[in-house]
Amino acid sequence: MIRVRLLDTPMDIATMDETVDRALVAMRSGRRCQHVAMNVAKLVNARTDADLAQDIRDSDIIGLDGMGVVVGLKAMGHAVPERVTGIDLFLRMMDECARRGFKPFLLGARPDVLAETQAELQRRYPGLVFAGAHHGYFKPEEEEGIRDLVRDSGAHCLFIAMPTPRKERFMRRWRDTLGTPFLMGVGGSFDVVAGRVSRAPALMQRFGLEWLHRMLQEPRRMLGRYLKTNAVFAVLLARELAAHKIGGLSPARRKRAA
Repeated sequence: MIRVRLLDTPMDIATMDETVDRALVAMRSGRRCQHVAMNVAKLVNARTDADLAQDIRDSDIIGLDGMGVVVGLKAMGHAVPERVTGIDLFLRMMDECARRGFKPFLLGARPDVLAETQAELQRRYPGLVFAGAHHGYFKPEEEEGIRDLVRDSGAHCLFIAMPTPRKERFMRRWRDTLGTPFLMGVGGSFDVVAGRVSRAPALMQRFGLEWLHRMLQEPRRMLGRYLKTNAVFAVLLARELAAHKIGGLSPARRKRAA
């Protein structure tokens, strides 16, 4: 696992196996490990949201979830062996928990979606036992009670299906008092597992077009968001590439030449 920077934002280049190994070490040892999944929207929003930027910097693993950040890193000269999407990592962790006896806690989504997610995960991964679960529709003044619920459950890992920056803020605020070794935000993964939202076909996933699939499903909600953040990212990346071209070498090549 190698930490690099893209548009002054730290990110970790790692394979799925390397990421899972870090999570398993945390769960075995009891040492906290917080994962945040990076995509273009989060990177762009963090430039104007100081709290979100701090949430990202304070994470132990900053994974490459979006194809845009992978393309950006490659353009800057970094070798990226694979993209580790949030939902793929979440499902891999469910499999590991079922096989190794670790107990996850699920937090987020509506009560009905949460129940369907639990049932589907137990169908897919026989032997999976949850430490607990709670929907994501709670008030800010109820957060401490949710923290206590997770802590008292004895969960080995916590997966939070809430929007950005709410999930990142929850993890940073409570991670040191949760007593839960591995923490990860999974966005809309519960909706996908429950069958409420379809996942992009494999070919679209391969070319990083999940955003297009999502936009086609929810055009009113997603069109403006994607167009805005993708356009800003394209401009920022072009400027960064131009600056390094003028400077001579990309960070990765400069390091190899040193």
